[in-house]
Amino acid sequence: MSVPLSPAGIRSRITSLLPTRADLAQARRDPRRDLLAGLTVAVVALPLALGFGVSSGLGAEAGLATAVVAGALAAVFGGSHLQVSGPTGAMTVVLVPIVADHGPSGVLTVGLMAGVILVALALLRAGGSMRYVPAPVVEGFTLGIACVIGLQQVPNALGVPVPEGERVLVVAWRALEDFARDPGWASPALALAVAAVMLLGARWKPTVPFSILAVIAATVVVQVAGPDGVRPIGDLPAGLPAPSLAFLDAGALGGLLAPAVAVAALAALESLLSASVADGMTVGQRHDPDRELFGQGLANIAAPLFGGVPATGAIARTAVNVRSGATSKLASLAHAAVLAVIVFAAAPLVSRIPLAALAGVLLATAIRMVEAGSLRAMARATRSDALILVLTAVATLVLDLVQAVIIGLAVAGLLALRAVARQARLAPVPLDRGDHTEEEHELLAEHIVAYRIDGPLFFAAAHRFLLELTELADVRVVILRMSHVSVVDATGALVLKDVVAKLRRRGVVVMVSGIRPGHRRVLDSVGALELLRHEGREYATTPEAIGAARDHLERTGVLTTAPAPAREAS
Repeated sequence: MSVPLSPAGIRSRITSLLPTRADLAQARRDPRRDLLAGLTVAVVALPLALGFGVSSGLGAEAGLATAVVAGALAAVFGGSHLQVSGPTGAMTVVLVPIVADHGPSGVLTVGLMAGVILVALALLRAGGSMRYVPAPVVEGFTLGIACVIGLQQVPNALGVPVPEGERVLVVAWRALEDFARDPGWASPALALAVAAVMLLGARWKPTVPFSILAVIAATVVVQVAGPDGVRPIGDLPAGLPAPSLAFLDAGALGGLLAPAVAVAALAALESLLSASVADGMTVGQRHDPDRELFGQGLANIAAPLFGGVPATGAIARTAVNVRSGATSKLASLAHAAVLAVIVFAAAPLVSRIPLAALAGVLLATAIRMVEAGSLRAMARATRSDALILVLTAVATLVLDLVQAVIIGLAVAGLLALRAVARQARLAPVPLDRGDHTEEEHELLAEHIVAYRIDGPLFFAAAHRFLLELTELADVRVVILRMSHVSVVDATGALVLKDVVAKLRRRGVVVMVSGIRPGHRRVLDSVGALELLRHEGREYATTPEAIGAARDHLERTGVLTTAPAPAREAS
């Protein structure tokens, strides 16, 4: 039951979204196991946070700030005990054009606005809407993100400056052209080596954090050998900046509303998807979607104050958290604490990490995001599922993530409507010979037709078959049996009314039987039943309607032999 949005209702709703004693009790059950899991996740998250910060255009320090601040707040206030939040590749894809159009301050403002939108969605109980996103849309979305993340790494993997351009395909192509003009093989070799170590190591020993090992090894090689053309991350601040709203420009809020809505939509979608994945990997764990939106909202409100980019739940890090044995929020909170220690104590060392090594980490991450088995299963399921998957993936690559999801949902909705509409049909009902003679039956069959309407009578189906009734010839009575109608909307009711009116103008009597109580309001609202009621043409059962039709034929002189009474409805 939803809480009314009065001041008292809002206070009650906010209280229901806050952490509970049960969260604290769960964190006390096995703290050693959770702390170890948090350390493992932090080791995996460090190169990803650095890489996604660089890819977003705000720098490695922005990725670290997001992982620490947003990771901690989302862990405390989120609705999943196992979710790990921070900068992600999907969000980076959305942020790159925002940086190009509005600069770093615009990204921080968008993150703050998106956080407010997420909190509002939580108050409105919008978290449950995630279950309405079809699986092909999610799979296509993930495939498209993986392709975009991989293409984003091309400049750093090749060791060339990031070319200008809003579309990732254009940027990657220009980077290839720059590399071809002056090739240097140290950066590509480093990126490929890091990616290969991660991918092969994950097959060999999945529990070992090969990403951080590969990055450390690459950094050592670069420091010792000093190959030309390999650029490091660069100087990092030894700590988080003091919280500030200096980036906020009230005059720019209107122009940033659309990007903020896009960021909020992506944050909600990816976070709830990640939390659902975590649920599926465990037994007995179920996230609260509204609390998850609330936690992500607070995280995104706070992260920009420290120079962080918008954050979401991270599927890869959440999966590592679950596989490492995490049981409570303490693990993801420990992950943020470990990263904070690294920020304060090891910033000079982190600043020496080669950008090509981070590119290799993200290339491997993009490859691991693609579940070949799931894609094959989805493509083989139905043609509609395959079409939705491909369209969503292509739209993600060519357009942007939010537009891709909208396109995927729109196509999925249209195909679902078509499938439902095809279930609607008009089936002839045979007239029973048991109540009348052979001669009477021939007269009935010649002058009376009865049809059973099956399935939904709505806008996508009504015109397809109901209007066929108006073309009937040499018929005195049409009986419509509506007991098998599942749904009626205003369009279906209007088409039915139009059919009745057209048949009446031709002198054909229309009788209706078996109208469900739940459908009467719609039919009455457009006047469909009014055409029938005043002549007494509506009946509870089809046998009653057939009996009335025979009586009508007697009165009009078509049926001269008195037929037997109609049988009771079965």
